[in-house]
Amino acid sequence: MRTVNIHEAKTQLSRLIERVTKGEPFLIAKAGKPLVKVMPVDAPRVAKRLGFMAGEINVPVDFDRMGRAEIEQLFGTET
Repeated sequence: MRTVNIHEAKTQLSRLIERVTKGEPFLIAKAGKPLVKVMPVDAPRVAKRLGFMAGEINVPVDFDRMGRAEIEQLFGTET
């Protein structure tokens, strides 16, 4: 993704907007640090896929107690 500094963004805004409308988003940076991302308003949002492995991984019922004895021995505590 292209990065432009604030001065370039101000002086070439029309050209940059035209490129964005053609599917080329860009970043505006200040002193080399990206500040904002410019992209089309109707750009598709990237959804986070929670639960995409549902049903493919089996977590043991005693997962929160696995290795308990070894951990207690290492840390010298017993409950």
